[in-house]
Amino acid sequence: MRPSKREKLIQNALLVFYRDGFHATGMDKIAEEVGVSKTSIYNHFRSKEDLILAVLRLRDENFRRWLYRRIEQLATDPRDQLIVLFDVLDEWFCTPEFKGCLFIKASSEYQNSEHAIHRQSADHKRLLFRHFATLAKAADLDKPEQLASQLMMLKDGAIVTAHLGYTKTPATDAKQIAIAVIAMATRH
Repeated sequence: MRPSKREKLIQNALLVFYRDGFHATGMDKIAEEVGVSKTSIYNHFRSKEDLILAVLRLRDENFRRWLYRRIEQLATDPRDQLIVLFDVLDEWFCTPEFKGCLFIKASSEYQNSEHAIHRQSADHKRLLFRHFATLAKAADLDKPEQLASQLMMLKDGAIVTAHLGYTKTPATDAKQIAIAVIAMATRH
């Protein structure tokens, strides 16, 4: 099915915001890059922030679908899935499209925790956290929520490190720590 004009606008705006940032990208730039008028954009969105929220929802849906599917392709056991998470991240880091985490960027640019864009970014992280906690419970690991929190820190740290580029193997390094943390959470 062909995407609607609104969906196409969101998809293209996602690429521009991901590449250039939110505050640095005005609606004129979006209109120019997407090939529509600003009036056309405002026919679909009341404000730039509404467009950003739509972009974040799309990115959340696409990223989680891709991440979960890829993890399941590499491992069937929940414990192993928590470990291969870092192999999947490494695949992402090695793509030419990788420019860090859109949600970390959004929450950095919209720092007020009550702002809708900040909340949307935090919601994305909470959904990932819940997924990892569910995997940890399914793997019968000790303190699954604590473990999920630790894995989230490793994941986000690896993403930031990969984006900054000051080490060559952030996902592999994070994976080694994750293996040790998971081993400590393994019930004997």
